[in-house]
Amino acid sequence: MDDAQVPCGGDVTQPLQLSLEGRVARLDGWLNPARYCGVPKRFNNPWPAHVPGLRDVLRWKLGFGEKVQADFPDAQAPAAGETLTPGQLHAMPERGWRVTWLGHAAFLLSGGGVHLLIDPIFSDYCGPLRMLGLRRRLPPPCGIGDLPAITAVLLTHTHYDHCDLPTLRKLGKTTPLIVPEGHAEWFESLGFGRVTPVAWWQSVEVARGVTVTATPAQHFTARSLWDRNRGHWCGWCIEAGGVKLWHSGDSGYCPAFGEIGTRLGPLDFGMIAIGAYQPRWFMRPLHMTPGEAVCAFQESGCRRATGMHWGTFQLSDEPLGEPPLLLAKELASRGIAPECFESGRVGQRWSVAAAGRDEARAIP
Repeated sequence: MDDAQVPCGGDVTQPLQLSLEGRVARLDGWLNPARYCGVPKRFNNPWPAHVPGLRDVLRWKLGFGEKVQADFPDAQAPAAGETLTPGQLHAMPERGWRVTWLGHAAFLLSGGGVHLLIDPIFSDYCGPLRMLGLRRRLPPPCGIGDLPAITAVLLTHTHYDHCDLPTLRKLGKTTPLIVPEGHAEWFESLGFGRVTPVAWWQSVEVARGVTVTATPAQHFTARSLWDRNRGHWCGWCIEAGGVKLWHSGDSGYCPAFGEIGTRLGPLDFGMIAIGAYQPRWFMRPLHMTPGEAVCAFQESGCRRATGMHWGTFQLSDEPLGEPPLLLAKELASRGIAPECFESGRVGQRWSVAAAGRDEARAIP
């Protein structure tokens, strides 16, 4: 069965860059397994999922796997983008939240008197070495210096496209980091002084009345050949003022989404990954197709959502601009209004109020 046609709740048991600003010495643990000494625990996915390994990577990159037939082969352009001013970024909404897409999986969330960043990456490359070619295809909508004072940074895992050390350093090593469990020791060894590890379903208060909860996801972590799954991976649910926001993190389609909806739903606004899904034999356990993302949207109980994890870095084999086209096709086939699950512009902002007030809406 084609993945875009997998019904919600169907069988999901079928069998990722840091800018190189200096030399090898700046690779921060990429070749240093000693950073993980004394941390024997390895994390896994609690449901059957064959997460690919080095042999699978070589098979993929050497062209021995199944060939990809793109649905929209001409959709090669990156996401559209716009430039944001410091005034637009600093303003705190009078009520509810403002959600700003900074590209890839990075968001600025403003509300409840706080500014939160999720998976910020401002570097030009998202890998340990520029020779890998994982170059940013469009600029961020702002510079790091344009951002407001950040209350905390939420990280979903430590793959290079989600955990960009140059960005985190520029934000300041005293900026609070909220991370999945298993990563705190590594960050502390790099000099970050305010690191809070959070296990799945655990909640922490980042400011008075503002709570974040780590939600399950199906993925893996590694920054080297020696540290695979030494730390966990997650999504984040942010709640304040009667509003719930959810960031899916990186995830294959899995039973977690229904449980998230049962425990935490309904969710007022979702940020759901829709890209980096080809080739399916490799990416199925790691990243969702747009069709699977629609299932996750429904099962998690999102009222509105935007697609992310597409259009910024060419991480996989599908055309860079294909995910939003497939998303629109999937929504139409299921009778879901396109404004319910958008694929926006980098730099786009949404205003999200509590249910029963205004619906979530894009800010012009």
